Amino acid sequence: MRFTTSEKLEIIRLVEQSDLGVKLTLNQLYIPKSTFYDWYGRYQEKGFDGLQPQVDPERKQWNQIPEHEREEVVKEALEQPEKSPRELAFHITDTREWFISESVFTASLKAGI
Repeated sequence: MRFTTSEKLEIIRLVEQSDLGVKLTLNQLYIPKSTFYDWYGRYQEKGFDGLQPQVDPERKQWNQIPEHEREEVVKEALEQPEKSPRELAFHITDTREWFISESVFTASLKAGI
């Protein structure tokens, strides 16, 4: 479940004012401690604006690979046409600092050409 910025602030206030303690309060609200402390840390650092949804400008969708990685996929495929997508995906994973599966490699190749 996604919470709005106002709801996150309300939850922080509830936890701060609760007599039950953080763990018990969060258990009753069904909110993981790690989620709460992430919100709380950002709130302490940036105030209300820190509770805004976190958006990575390079990834508009959670499963979309960045453009520079897609370019690497196309480059590798053009440089080594004798290799299968599986072999190329393993090669990229072994030689770069990022992982790519065979299926994502194939989809990226189709999108990049």
